[in-house]
Amino acid sequence: MPPPSDIVKVAIEWPGAFPKLMEIDQKKPLSAIIKEVCEGWSLGNHENFALQNADSTNFYITEKNRNDIKNGSILRLTTSPSQMAGQLHERIQSSSMDAKLEALKDLANSSRDVTFAQEFINLDGISLLTQMVESGTERYQKLQKIMKPCFGDLLSFTLTAFVELMDHGIVSWDTFSVAFIKKIAGYVNKSAMDMAVLQRSLAILESMVLNSQDLYQKVAQEITIGQLIPHLQGTDQDIQTYTIAVINALFLKAPEDKRQVGYTQSDVCMYVCMYNVIRSPKPINDEMAHQLYVLQVLTFNLLEDRMMTKMDPQDQAQRDIIFELRRIAFDVECEPNNSGSIEKRKSMYTRDYKKLGFINHVNPAMDFTQIPPGMLALDNMLYFARHHQDAYIRIVLENSSREDKHECPFGRSSIELTKMLCEILKVGELPSENCHDFHPMFFTHDRSFEEFFCICIQLLNKTWKEMRATSEDFNKVMQVVREQIMRALTQKPNSLDQLKSRLQNLSYTEILKIRQSERMNQEDFQSRPILELREKIQPEIMELIKQQRLNRLCDGTCFRKISSRRRQDKFWYCRLSPNHKVLHYGDLEESPQGEVPHDSLQEKLPVADIKAVVTGKDCPHMKEKGSLKQNKEVQELAFSVLYESDEYLNFIAPDKHEYCVWTDGLNALLGKEMTSDFTKSDMDTLLSMEMKLRLLDLENIQIPEAPPPIPKEPSNYDFVYDCN
Repeated sequence: MPPPSDIVKVAIEWPGAFPKLMEIDQKKPLSAIIKEVCEGWSLGNHENFALQNADSTNFYITEKNRNDIKNGSILRLTTSPSQMAGQLHERIQSSSMDAKLEALKDLANSSRDVTFAQEFINLDGISLLTQMVESGTERYQKLQKIMKPCFGDLLSFTLTAFVELMDHGIVSWDTFSVAFIKKIAGYVNKSAMDMAVLQRSLAILESMVLNSQDLYQKVAQEITIGQLIPHLQGTDQDIQTYTIAVINALFLKAPEDKRQVGYTQSDVCMYVCMYNVIRSPKPINDEMAHQLYVLQVLTFNLLEDRMMTKMDPQDQAQRDIIFELRRIAFDVECEPNNSGSIEKRKSMYTRDYKKLGFINHVNPAMDFTQIPPGMLALDNMLYFARHHQDAYIRIVLENSSREDKHECPFGRSSIELTKMLCEILKVGELPSENCHDFHPMFFTHDRSFEEFFCICIQLLNKTWKEMRATSEDFNKVMQVVREQIMRALTQKPNSLDQLKSRLQNLSYTEILKIRQSERMNQEDFQSRPILELREKIQPEIMELIKQQRLNRLCDGTCFRKISSRRRQDKFWYCRLSPNHKVLHYGDLEESPQGEVPHDSLQEKLPVADIKAVVTGKDCPHMKEKGSLKQNKEVQELAFSVLYESDEYLNFIAPDKHEYCVWTDGLNALLGKEMTSDFTKSDMDTLLSMEMKLRLLDLENIQIPEAPPPIPKEPSNYDFVYDCN
């Protein structure tokens, strides 16, 4: 007979004694269980003891998390959190350097546990640490030369403990003094600083900036992007990642007036990233890729102000830009007011504006009142005219010499193209929490968006000619150009020249070939025999997809535990047992390189206990994280497994692909329909492939819409041969 579900069999360790096997009754109070354990080893004062996991986490067992204890778990009897916090609070104030160092090392390890952290914070421990940073470490400045490694470790463990304690979100960031901020900023600004201290200091500055607008102001006064850039020129990728994270935080929190001032600094930062990070021989890890993506998004978001600014037809400075476009294109100077009649000049201007391809020939300023792209389109046109003058003049004159219906209107094209590029690059949108999609080519030029526009406007003109388009085909041309740009970007060109080369290869003829090939691959025959065949094959394909999903769950996936500080996230792994009856999961110190074996995953969840799978904002951990930025993107990757009465196992998938695999697999285990986009895509692909294989012998044979008629019955059956 199986044991009751409330009874858990565990092993409990105590230093200097043999481990004890026990059955824990989850209905009994935890204090009663601890008392029973202490009595077994003849230990008094059981209230001074606690149980903790005997794994790499060493987390305390509390009434809140005791249900996570599974059969076969190994626990350890240890000092209670309050006792441990009191002891460490006293030890880190020791006058002995060695004792202080050992105490801070223990504190840094223990602070990862929220139970201990709460007790230490209750003793005003964070204030003690900040005082040590502000003034306490100065006592050891004189010893720094002779004890430099020890001093670096002392400060490193102090800052590590501080970061871990703050990461629990118990204490507000707004409580810290200017002196503390100055000290942390000073560690970042020093040219020769211990790497561990520098890394923690950068992490603290990032959290300060992201969590408090008031602290942003104070941090911005102490440190500038220019002072951070030297850290990007080193070789330590962790330091580079933290540095870019601080730069991104400063950009993200900067008020509108300072963001435009930061435009030049962001260009310098991206240039340095290109030569010291992207072109470094070291492979770029996921976190670095994410920070580069965020930097790219925030840099392009500096264009949002111009994109959302309408042109003022009465503003002479803005009108002068249009005059400049006309002057460069037709090599004419602005005539003085007394030269010729007003009607003659108006007629001349109208003719030239028509050649420039504006919709409103009389007052082209009206073309730029649409937002987006607003004034950004005019900025792009002026940049193209000044920096690629030959190409600009050629496009304008070439089209003005064509028939009216075949000319490619430069003005209208530029406005629509700018709007399209803003949509493709998502200008004005906040960066996604889980995206790593940065483009190296945008880091190679200080005016990368404008250069991107210049390449694309020439592509548009080339495609217009290849399509022999007329004004009625304008939208069709824009669709083709969008497809050309998107296909070129998916290849992640390393430079703008590479982009240009790839766009050259994606001519209109090539796009037609690609479309034709894709159309053939996705062809959907509608005749009745084909539809009947599809219906017959479909269950087989669905079973194949189901098996693939379950096999992927058996392989397992590494998931992140999202917290307020992204790079301090912990990892955990989950996989399905080969017999599809149990989910094995457990925490990891770092992201694994391959599969994690079942026996190293301490936790288990029987599939039979799973009641439901919930996704998105219905997940309990998404309700808890309502204050996080970019919550929408995280919600799209979140799902939870409900088991027992109200217990949940919460997931945040690393990407959309893994999200679909796991939600499909879990639904398949529960006997429910797999409804993800990934399943639909796989079904279409595999069904199309299977159909073509089965119809291979019928190539070039017309399949009739209706089955052939059944012939009439013969007048007699004398021709039937009786074998008997």
